[in-house]
Amino acid sequence: MSFVQKRVLCLHGYSQNASMLSKKIYQQLAAVQLQCPDIEMIFFDAPHILQPVDLPAPSQMGYFAGFDSEPPPKEPQRGWWKTQNVHVITAGLEVTLASLKDILKKRGKFDGVLGFSQGAVLAALLSGLLEKPQMYPSFLEDGKALHPPFEFCICVAGYKPLDPLGASLVTPDFKTPTLHILGHNDIVVTPERAQSLIDVSFNGRVEYHDGGHFIPTKTAWRKFLADYIRNPTGDVPSPNGAKHHGSADSRPSTPSTPILD
Repeated sequence: MSFVQKRVLCLHGYSQNASMLSKKIYQQLAAVQLQCPDIEMIFFDAPHILQPVDLPAPSQMGYFAGFDSEPPPKEPQRGWWKTQNVHVITAGLEVTLASLKDILKKRGKFDGVLGFSQGAVLAALLSGLLEKPQMYPSFLEDGKALHPPFEFCICVAGYKPLDPLGASLVTPDFKTPTLHILGHNDIVVTPERAQSLIDVSFNGRVEYHDGGHFIPTKTAWRKFLADYIRNPTGDVPSPNGAKHHGSADSRPSTPSTPILD
């Protein structure tokens, strides 16, 4: 049986790496891979290796996107950029964009992008950049775009950065169909903080789970993510059992009644 494979670029969170995210997705979302041979998830390491000084102290963990309570991994912990607070990129975005440009040139076409936490921010930035590459001329190749806009963007616990370069890539509204996945109990990326990115998503959709700062993995969520990747502009039923009601613009920043998975 032949099928058209969907290739998804996957971007890990701050202080993680490609191996950590791939293990979490392939272990926790193994059913997606088994049930969906038409979906290929491809993981890359962020270019910046973090030193101890770059990692938050325990008292600051809640302020750094993507940092969790797991023991330090054997592989280097990485970041797409460095930051003094959760909103402002202080160093490293230009190097990361050059790295992504090289990936897109050498690895062929990706249908969409999925990012977690800091990786979700980058997923939105990259989606906006591919819509308007002239906003950042260094991303052009011989004056032309090197990759078409993504068919979809999945942001798990994302937010909008406030630094000039980062903010410019998603302002004005970027139009790539974007799924925002948020946790009601996420103390790292709160619904209020996530709203900053939702507000600039012209074709955004918001889904909530009842957990914290992680990718939801219950059976309903596995099926939903696979169905969404296959048909991001379709009326894919919510993993919470409610019918999809439309874009993020048509809904409040948080539901009046919590939706639990």
